[in-house]
Amino acid sequence: MCGIVGFVDKTILDKKPVIEDMMEMIKHRGPNSSGEYINDQMALGFRRLSIIDLKGGTQPIYNEDRSRVIIFNGEIYNFASIRKDLVAAGHIFTTHSDTEVLLHGYEEYGMEGLLKKIRGMFAFLIWDDNIKTLFGARDFFGIKPMYYYKDGDTFMVGSEIKAFLKNPHFKKELNKEALKPYLTFQYSGLDETFFKNVYRIPEGHYFTYHDGELNIKKYWDMEFKANSLSLNETIDAIDKSVQESVEAHRISDVPVGSLLSSGVDSSYITSILRPEHTYSIGFDDKKYHEGTAAKELADKLGLDNTSDVVTAEEAFANFPLIQYHLDEPDGNPSCVPLYFLTKLASKDVTVILSGEGADELFAGYADYGFHSKSHVIRAFSDGLRHLPKGVKTKLAHGLRKMPNFHGRLQMYTATAPAEEFFIGQAKIFDESESDKLLQPAFRQSEPVHDVVMDKYKRVRSYQDDVKKMQYLDLHQFMAGDILLKADKLSMANSMELRVPFLDKEVAKVAAGIPTKYLLNSKDSKYAMREAANRHLPNEWASRPKLGFPVPVSAWLRDEKFYKQVRDLFAQDWAKEFFDQDAILKLIDDNYAGKIDGRRKVWVIYTFLVWYKVFFIDDTVPQFVPDPAKKAAQQEVPVA
Repeated sequence: MCGIVGFVDKTILDKKPVIEDMMEMIKHRGPNSSGEYINDQMALGFRRLSIIDLKGGTQPIYNEDRSRVIIFNGEIYNFASIRKDLVAAGHIFTTHSDTEVLLHGYEEYGMEGLLKKIRGMFAFLIWDDNIKTLFGARDFFGIKPMYYYKDGDTFMVGSEIKAFLKNPHFKKELNKEALKPYLTFQYSGLDETFFKNVYRIPEGHYFTYHDGELNIKKYWDMEFKANSLSLNETIDAIDKSVQESVEAHRISDVPVGSLLSSGVDSSYITSILRPEHTYSIGFDDKKYHEGTAAKELADKLGLDNTSDVVTAEEAFANFPLIQYHLDEPDGNPSCVPLYFLTKLASKDVTVILSGEGADELFAGYADYGFHSKSHVIRAFSDGLRHLPKGVKTKLAHGLRKMPNFHGRLQMYTATAPAEEFFIGQAKIFDESESDKLLQPAFRQSEPVHDVVMDKYKRVRSYQDDVKKMQYLDLHQFMAGDILLKADKLSMANSMELRVPFLDKEVAKVAAGIPTKYLLNSKDSKYAMREAANRHLPNEWASRPKLGFPVPVSAWLRDEKFYKQVRDLFAQDWAKEFFDQDAILKLIDDNYAGKIDGRRKVWVIYTFLVWYKVFFIDDTVPQFVPDPAKKAAQQEVPVA
């Protein structure tokens, strides 16, 4: 696990100090060592967190005649078998690393051929000096990040945007069009980031950059197509693929642990991995502590569990640091516990396994149509899904016009086309609400409808609306929020976070599962839960989804933190973005209990914290411990 950065710019004559400054900005991604490659056209920089081939494997790595060079962030889990084929084909290896397999694989198979063979999470750059071309690729799901900046003859690419800040030809400018959709999605929802002219290389894509021209091409996508397996055969296939994936993901020359919550996803992974260490996190608000349930499971499995409590003081004190590491504002409250959880785990292990991706692959979200507590309504809605498409659409439009009643929303979402109501897991502000809060300069943006329709168009032939929703979440919510924060906040603590569910072999199995085996009147993620039941206590696989519950509501109604957030809303510079009277009324009404505006307040607060870090303070925030908690931990109990 590492950090990579590079730039192509003939006008920068002394490239060494520039690439070194850029590398220093992502040192947290690779504190163990660094390396660089420089020629008259370009420079590559690498920061290493040693995981495999600890003594060798230092990057950049060259081919036999040093005409090609690679830097790589991630892990290739099937590199050993590919290495054997490459050795048989005559390639000479100087290390035992997966990085070198990528380089020789590119030589032997070409970019597309290589990408079809590998299994893992990755972002890598290859400079081919024979043809003066830079190649780069990002993994299938977007587990590892890759950004690029292009302005004139300047091209930059790397793991984190903050590295670009140290390049003298980078123009740091706010992308005004990013704010409005962010208020709806809670994360950066456009292809262009919050920094003008900075974009993401999309998941499942690779690029070539030659003679000033950038070309980006898709090499992989998720294609849902139901198979004819029975339920039992489906459960067998899920369990086999997950077990094999966990086995592949445990490959490491350093200790491996797992994150453990009270939910089925991380519990399933942990029960197969059986690591020496598991980790859980909670808050000083007793309603929001998953450590108790996690320890109960760990005890039943005979595993060690380490947990900690995040206080409100340290959550707020370190929120600027969290947003700094994310590069762009992310209003998902789970960013807070994830940062502290990986910080906790980093004391013992370097690699951690987690359960991200299960909800998208196996239909675990309530918004897919499984959110009524009533078994009768759930069963009735499940039946509605099997009506002919035309009948369902007509019924949905009738339900939409009716006065509200218990179960109406459940029935509507079970019958309406996904494109009419579903934009992904997070929906904070309606765009009409955003227009009332935003200053005129920030109201012009790509409509949310157009953002999601770009994804829906790729699956227009799907008859199953749940599959459409899964596809949208894979490419919108998971890529833009879930995986971004998982990578950035683990790497902030120099931790490698691996996600066994997001393996292309597991995805093959998931892509063929009929929705009836995943979402029914009994449960969501039904077939996956049944597979997990083979490894977990019976009651565990059916536990409700909690995610990372965060006491935002309590925080914003605590006078101290309410005032702290309100003071930020009242800053003169906040008027550039928002109608200040409107946002102050929002936070005041929430504090007074007139409305439940916690998520809306939190999303605005997140943006303002992020903006202050990158555009006003322009300094790197430092970790701030809670003095009271630190003192309590240092107390020696009296015998």
